[in-house]
Amino acid sequence: MVMRLSGLSSGLDIDQWVTDIMKAQRVRVDQQYQKRQVLEWQRDDYRSINTKLLALRNASFDLKLQGAFAAKTASSSDDSVLTATAGSDALPANYTVRVNELAAGVTRLSSEALNSSKVETADGTRNATLAEQFVGISETITFTLAGTVNGEPKEKTFTFNTGTANIYQVARAINDADIGVKAAYDGSLERFFLMTSDTGSQAKLHVVADDDNFLTGNLSLDVGGDKAESYGTDASINLNDAGELTFSSNQFTVNGINFDLKSKGTANVSVSNDVDAVMDKIKAFVTAYNGAVELMSDKLKEERHYDFPPLTDEQKKELEEDDIKKWEEKAKSGLLRGDALLFSVNQQLRSGTMARVEGLPQDLNNLSAIGITTQDYLEGGKLHIDEDKLRAALTSDLEGVMNLFTRSSEVESQRGIAARAYEAVNRGMQSITVRAGYADAGYDQSFMGEEIRRMDERINTMEARLVRTEERYYRQFTAMEQALQHMNMQSMWLTQQFASYSQ
Repeated sequence: MVMRLSGLSSGLDIDQWVTDIMKAQRVRVDQQYQKRQVLEWQRDDYRSINTKLLALRNASFDLKLQGAFAAKTASSSDDSVLTATAGSDALPANYTVRVNELAAGVTRLSSEALNSSKVETADGTRNATLAEQFVGISETITFTLAGTVNGEPKEKTFTFNTGTANIYQVARAINDADIGVKAAYDGSLERFFLMTSDTGSQAKLHVVADDDNFLTGNLSLDVGGDKAESYGTDASINLNDAGELTFSSNQFTVNGINFDLKSKGTANVSVSNDVDAVMDKIKAFVTAYNGAVELMSDKLKEERHYDFPPLTDEQKKELEEDDIKKWEEKAKSGLLRGDALLFSVNQQLRSGTMARVEGLPQDLNNLSAIGITTQDYLEGGKLHIDEDKLRAALTSDLEGVMNLFTRSSEVESQRGIAARAYEAVNRGMQSITVRAGYADAGYDQSFMGEEIRRMDERINTMEARLVRTEERYYRQFTAMEQALQHMNMQSMWLTQQFASYSQ
């Protein structure tokens, strides 16, 4: 640490002198900081373009698959009888469906209201124990239930202490047993419900044992005698002129059509291509495409303001926040103006998207044939959709439009629009990533990342040199102060000597 004497002998403001001298020395370091800042801003611009390209790549991927054009829609003439939705493999056609029977499980409930399941006490209301709710019940009750889970028989015996257990705990124990039988108790109706978990003829409710007459007697459930073992019923339909079809549930799939039966009766089901779903995917592609080409075109044409370099820390201290923001808007502008890499990515994407797909019919081998065109050249290649024309093309020749987007080929000119766009975007993103990297990388190995690290090393070296230079100046001024101090002391001594001689 250099000892500093700040003008005690000379009367000079040494700190200010050194500060002013170092300002001139810092100019080159500040220039390096500014160059580094410009490089970071350029890198950020590249990465923002890659974000737009990623959205386009996702939209292109969705559209280059034939499944994007396989969406179907289904409608029912009577939703009170059944509703229907169509999978991608459903065949467009009209179907007549007669619902003969609905699928049902087995349900048993108390034939009459039971005694109250609540007890009033001085502290309020609580659940009654089984002994409190059912007069004359034995100390322990036991019963055995059986059911089916996915067609597999299940059985469990239940035992309850009537002095501690209540009716709600009975229902909970049955539900937790996982035997294909469920239970519930409605406290407002004071009735107990016992039912199968599933529907269909395989669903079974079997009271295997009820020796204490708890289910049939205390709960008033009709589960004795020939009702002790009961099965559900299957759903039954006739589809067009096909024979009777049965299902274990009211929700099932036939020929790619998902049916949900509501009641007995007849309904007509119409299955058609879902043009709206396809249009939405095409619109999403166009929106993502426009977002990417618009940003690239803007960056390529953006005006560069060379009179607005990045502000140094000292300059920022002298400006208001709004002034800093306005200055940096100018400083960030045009950093990719005329950039060769960006121009190449933009041109490849635009040419691949707008070019004809060789090998397809002439009336359906380019985007303009389905109502997707460019307009003013100042827009940088943005696409515009004539929705009426696009809808007409999808309705009249869905397969032709699908080929326009999805066609695969070893020859690039014969590939579909979405397939070409996907490949062009991939190439562009890879090139930009090599140059600018990506934000989430743990270590940026891109060209610009390496250059920024080299600049950091140069700046650190220059900062260390500035420290040494500043210390040198302080040493020199300190030496000057010490010399002046010595001279002043000699002068005072001589003055004293001359004064003594004169006496």
